[in-house]
Amino acid sequence: MVSCPKCDSAIDVEEEELDEGDVLSCDECGASLTVASVNPVELGLEDEEDEDDDDFDYDEDEDEEDEDEDDEQEEEEWH
Repeated sequence: MVSCPKCDSAIDVEEEELDEGDVLSCDECGASLTVASVNPVELGLEDEEDEDDDDFDYDEDEDEEDEDEDDEQEEEEWH
């Protein structure tokens, strides 16, 4: 039996048919859940994964290099 990690209610799903990354919803609390593991079956809150994406380190230097290359290409086109 699979339980919702938010409200601990039973989720009615065939465990054998689940694949990692599948998205489910809890009928009781409405939480959006993702299958984190299939053996054993573990569910995670989909919102938690979105928060991890916010931790991505943005490298401004890479963007500046791209802009410099674009500027050089534009200058060559004008000459």
